[in-house]
Amino acid sequence: MNITRENIDNVNAVINIAIEKADYAKQVEDVLKDYRQKASIPGFRPGKAPKGLIQKKFGMGVLVEEVNKLLSQNLSKYLVDEKLPILGEPLPNEERQAAIDWEKDEDFTFTFDVALAPEISVALDKRNKFKYYKIAVSDEMIGQQEEMAASQLGQNVPAEVAKEDSSVRGNFVQLDAEGNEVEGGIAPEGVLLAVDKIKDEEVKNAFVGCKKDDVIIFDPVKAFDNRHEVGHMLNISHEQADELNSEFRFTVTEILQFEKAELNEELFKQLYGEDTEVKTIEDFRAKIKEDLANSLVYSSEHKFALDTRDALVEKVAMELPEEFLKRWLIAVNKELTVEQVENEFDSFILDLKWQLIKDSISKENEIKVTPEEADEFAKRLALAQFQQYGMYDVPEEQLESFAKMMMDKPEEQERIYKKVHEDKVIALVKEKVTLDEEEVSQDEFNKMMQ
Repeated sequence: MNITRENIDNVNAVINIAIEKADYAKQVEDVLKDYRQKASIPGFRPGKAPKGLIQKKFGMGVLVEEVNKLLSQNLSKYLVDEKLPILGEPLPNEERQAAIDWEKDEDFTFTFDVALAPEISVALDKRNKFKYYKIAVSDEMIGQQEEMAASQLGQNVPAEVAKEDSSVRGNFVQLDAEGNEVEGGIAPEGVLLAVDKIKDEEVKNAFVGCKKDDVIIFDPVKAFDNRHEVGHMLNISHEQADELNSEFRFTVTEILQFEKAELNEELFKQLYGEDTEVKTIEDFRAKIKEDLANSLVYSSEHKFALDTRDALVEKVAMELPEEFLKRWLIAVNKELTVEQVENEFDSFILDLKWQLIKDSISKENEIKVTPEEADEFAKRLALAQFQQYGMYDVPEEQLESFAKMMMDKPEEQERIYKKVHEDKVIALVKEKVTLDEEEVSQDEFNKMMQ
């Protein structure tokens, strides 16, 4: 077998693989011999069919399979042995590939186009200046977090009179057209209604100002304008809700008014655990400011990563085999059209350039991701999800359990490893260059990210 390479230019090459009969003859013969032993041919006992018959029946298929197997194995080995940094996968050369006659030919030549990754160098030093935006924590942001905490840990308390933002509990009784109770009708008890969810203003006004034991007669479908919601409220089937056309007597049994939690030491312990050092309102606001500042770092880092990518892609010159890459994208994505590839190609090239830059930085600085680093990142993801629901004091074993669930999924594991690797590349860039820090408000930052 003979493999040769012709470099067309810096990023395109042609590989020729010549396979002679001596390269595959024994493998083909061994496979046919095995077929002869096992094949069930009418009129012959197993293993007794004539060799010529086996050759005629299976020969070409075995030949094609064994030659392609040799081709694939040796092409892959050649790329590894030569340490060729290819992009995509080899594609058959559409101009030079000679036609193959599997019935007559004994020697075969296969010609492939390959795309080579360009050699690039990423110079990073203090002469490079990169913008870094820090988001200021405003009093308004702190106040919003205070309100959120007070609301999350608030509760409904009994009230004498219903207001527009009250909840009213009571018993329903279905009525007929004459206003009489329907025997065996729909009559759920202890149903809780939120007054502000009532759509019909007339019905809503009937509830505002009501007291315990008051009776209100209304059509729930008209009141809420949502048969699905009414079905759940009355504990009836979807079919019953779809056909419902009745008024109900609603007897008020309880009025509840939501009250926000008081910002005191008890609330702080609920938020941060029994051993928290947060004791006063001032401590609480300082803690909120610290937590907000820490959470906003992620936004600043994300913006810096995007800006770094764009800056380095623009700064690092590289030649890419664009025509080959378009062919390859269509070859490996059968559902893509030529028009789609053209429309999305700029985005693809941007991602590819950034990947090559990251690979270059990573190789030069020996950046690797350890399993421990990936696990730690997964735990931070888990904690962030809990914190979205106001849960800050999450036990370590619970975080480890959630992290393990993520890492057990191959797609999630790959995503986490890639993210940690990119973060390490960005951190190295940040360390080597000069940061031009600028403090901006949340609104200013959001506008920049639009």
